[in-house]
Amino acid sequence: MPTPRPDGRRADQLRPIKLTRGFTEMAAGSVLAEFGRTRVLCTATWTDGVPSFLGTNDQGWLTAEYAMLPGSGQGRTPRERGGKVDGRATEIQRLVGRALRTVLDLKALTRKTIWLDCDVLQADGGTRCAAITGAYVALVDCVLAMDRARLVKSWPILGSVAAVSVGVVSGEPRLDLAYAEDVDADVDANVVMNGRGEFIEIQAASERAPLTRTSLHSLLTLAEGGVKEILALQKSALGPVAR
Repeated sequence: MPTPRPDGRRADQLRPIKLTRGFTEMAAGSVLAEFGRTRVLCTATWTDGVPSFLGTNDQGWLTAEYAMLPGSGQGRTPRERGGKVDGRATEIQRLVGRALRTVLDLKALTRKTIWLDCDVLQADGGTRCAAITGAYVALVDCVLAMDRARLVKSWPILGSVAAVSVGVVSGEPRLDLAYAEDVDADVDANVVMNGRGEFIEIQAASERAPLTRTSLHSLLTLAEGGVKEILALQKSALGPVAR
């Protein structure tokens, strides 16, 4: 018999999610993404030029950075200084960049680099999923500003993207794990999908018992339903600017 969820949610129920656009004033796009008690500030800005590996190609680029602020979790998270590399942060920011590049036509950018900065203000599970979800909305606002400044050849956003966590806790597949569930999960996964219902990335790992095909199918079905709801929340947050 599965133990009840700490917050009383159904197994297939998301935490309350809120996407607040224009949370800061200086960045071209800024969104506070809240998944329950998890809060991630996502900003989007652009700079001139592209990485050297692109050579003279007439295209733009998108990259992401992710960090947990010192007071965001239990105990103090040290800042990155002196060249010290946080492997987890590096892995997550690469995931955010990969996910968002799948819905961006880089050839429509005029040798500009879009930076997505995702800073965790408070962590209670699912920070990378909140980062991807919020970064997409921030990206749209950034591209709108670039479009007004005539810095894009054509509308470059090809679709939408969002992410959600799933896991098996007490033998039960559950959607959108909070930290208390994540640490006790037999299996946990992060699922990134686009607005067409296609999978962009699936990160799944067994923490205790091996993951069966049946369990994987149940988790992906849960994730599909959750992402569909999150995509609708993104569209609602963007309002008339959603395309």
